Amino acid sequence: MEYAQSLERLRNILDELREKCPWDKKQTIHTLRQQTIEETYELADAITENDWKGLKEELGDLLLHILFYSKIGAEQNQFTLEDVIEGVCNKLVTRHPHIYSGVKVQDDEEVKQNWEKIKLKEGKKSVLAGVPPSLPAIMKALRLQDKTKQVGFEWDHIDQVKEKVDEEISELYEAIATDNPEEIEQEFGDVLFALVNYARFLKLDPEAALEKTNKKFIRRFQQMEVMAQEKGKQLHDMTLLEMDDLWNTVKATERN
Repeated sequence: MEYAQSLERLRNILDELREKCPWDKKQTIHTLRQQTIEETYELADAITENDWKGLKEELGDLLLHILFYSKIGAEQNQFTLEDVIEGVCNKLVTRHPHIYSGVKVQDDEEVKQNWEKIKLKEGKKSVLAGVPPSLPAIMKALRLQDKTKQVGFEWDHIDQVKEKVDEEISELYEAIATDNPEEIEQEFGDVLFALVNYARFLKLDPEAALEKTNKKFIRRFQQMEVMAQEKGKQLHDMTLLEMDDLWNTVKATERN
């Protein structure tokens, strides 16, 4: 089936549900908000796991949400799905002058720099204006750094970034020695911000890296629980040394 036909089928199904289903009738942009956030995180999980089947399913769920918001927007005489699509088409053409207007660029970094300049011309008051306040802190730090890079606020070399990480860690230790909770929190935040910057220079996504570590920890800890049960024990009844032995066994098994 052509994608246009598939999209029209989805719109027709949504129209029917909006008219006949008690749950769908009640939905507003506000009641859908939390579900949209959850669907986005489920998509992120599928990407992290390289789960193509899950990726396809979660993209479908998000597409449904886009159509649902557009349906409600049309009902409120605010905008239609066509308006949404035309809006993003126009934005893409405007912000890619190297494709549609003959502007020359050297690489992807220059593309991003032009993107930020165009947004300022469109009325943005700051290069940081496009960073959503509700983003998780690590993701927000990465976006802030990437944004300011586009105007030249950037280290020249990764060694400088490493020195900044070392400097911030030293300042954290100094703050810990003062036993001042507010200062410790501030310096700890500076360390995290510097590490995010270091990750960026290493071409890593710090949010994805931390999530992979979270998943690894969950997997290993749950395996420890299984091993403890096989010994007729529970982790809370074991000593730290015994649990550490289980942890090392799990790690060794994974490496082998």
